[in-house]
Amino acid sequence: MINKNFIYKIINKDIKNKKYKKIITRFAPEPNGYLHIGHVKSIYLNYKIAKYYNGKFYLRFDDTNPNTEKNIYIKKIKQNIKWLGIKWHNGIKYSSNYFNKYYKYAKILINKGLAYIDEQSKKQIKINKGSFKKNGINSPYRNRSIKENLNLFKNMKKGLYKEGSMCLRAKINMKSNNLILRDPILYRIKYKIHPRTKHKWCIYPMYDFAHCIADSIEKISHSICTLEFQNNRSLYKWIIKNIEVNHIPKQYEFSKLNITYNLTSKRKIKTLIKQNIINGWNDPRLLTISGLKNRGYKPKIILNFCKILGISKQENIINISILNGYLRKYLNKKSERRMCILNPIKIKLINIKKKKFYIYKNPINPKLGKRKIYLYKYIYIDKNDFKKVKKKIKKNKKTIYIKLRYAGIIKFTKNIKSNNKNIYIKCKYYKYNKNFNKKNKIKIIHWISKKKSKKVTFRLFNNLFLKENPNKTKNILKIINKNSILIKKGYIEKNIINNNKIFQFEREGYFKLNKKLYDNKIIFDRIIELKNIN
Repeated sequence: MINKNFIYKIINKDIKNKKYKKIITRFAPEPNGYLHIGHVKSIYLNYKIAKYYNGKFYLRFDDTNPNTEKNIYIKKIKQNIKWLGIKWHNGIKYSSNYFNKYYKYAKILINKGLAYIDEQSKKQIKINKGSFKKNGINSPYRNRSIKENLNLFKNMKKGLYKEGSMCLRAKINMKSNNLILRDPILYRIKYKIHPRTKHKWCIYPMYDFAHCIADSIEKISHSICTLEFQNNRSLYKWIIKNIEVNHIPKQYEFSKLNITYNLTSKRKIKTLIKQNIINGWNDPRLLTISGLKNRGYKPKIILNFCKILGISKQENIINISILNGYLRKYLNKKSERRMCILNPIKIKLINIKKKKFYIYKNPINPKLGKRKIYLYKYIYIDKNDFKKVKKKIKKNKKTIYIKLRYAGIIKFTKNIKSNNKNIYIKCKYYKYNKNFNKKNKIKIIHWISKKKSKKVTFRLFNNLFLKENPNKTKNILKIINKNSILIKKGYIEKNIINNNKIFQFEREGYFKLNKKLYDNKIIFDRIIELKNIN
């Protein structure tokens, strides 16, 4: 990422021209939801810039809207950033720390004749703002005297007016080609309990007014945000210029991170939670940091993914397979191999009592050592493997041989014997022979000895949405994948129940134990399927 994107080039030029004494960046989330993978891209960029230039990286909560902001979100955001292994400089900063200063700067704009109190309704303000094809219409309250505007603003602060009855607007240009500059709202009345200031304030600054001032107060050198705020940059500059601050930060934008079959909109995620389609912000099907963590991701995987994406101004959508590839690459080296049966059918080996085998915990990472597996009279195999055997036998083949993974060979004959009472299939076991294997082209299947097994529930996660780009669909409820969670009941090797490691269950994917118990069931969640599933 370093020196390979336009932001680093801008900073290098600023340092050369001695524009800033210290490079200071910030990540400034609004605490109205959980962080997602797009936020990680921004956090990582800002953190790396500060670290590279021996500067400072701040965490600041833009808590200027008490309608949607909660302490639980503040707490979770801090936890998520710490989990990623990213450290911010000194204590946490809050926009609410500067409420007195925002109020002071708002009065400066009023005194300059650059802000006024508007008593139009929110709906009327929106209508009068016009469109790209139609100029805006001046508010009938636009030319109030400075004295009247100051008195009204002071009374707003005292709580003398109803919520929604008036607001403070900047006086810029209602004919501007940039709709953002058509007298934007700077302050509004809200009789809500603020997470930190409680009932102290009843007027709150808009994000566009507050965050540029906070950047100046904190001496942020480069205010970095996503492209959706590109048009807001003109307002950012206008406010900084007209309130006459000593430190002038500049805003720079980069492309937002979009990933196929996923969305990160907090508003839409809240809709999914409200409709009981997902189980909260940490649902493993979401790309929130909590969801990714719950799914089985590690910080290194997420940060490496963001690193290889780079930074640009070109909007695009990244294929989910790239993220999946990084996940598999990491898990393949780290995970011990085990066997599980998702669709069990019982087999009775009529000529065996017990056999023991030593195998590598991970064939591509011998350093992890070996383990023992046992073959007993009764084993479980997958029903799908048995169906394939039956199909072959129907094609006039008298006998079908199948190799048990790591063990010997079992024989299925045309006279497959089963005990309907206990529902098991009788087979004969043979010691493994390489020449015999080559001659008969024997298929390998996985298995578990009944004696060494434990019954569990498996949750298999798939894409939450049916369409590649759910952001383009107005009603996301219509494109929900009903099979985004599949529940299976089967068996795993007993000795891993109390183990918190991530395992590769051969042929099925990578799984982790779900620590939360549902109805006293042992649940294993699939982190991701294998790349090539037979």
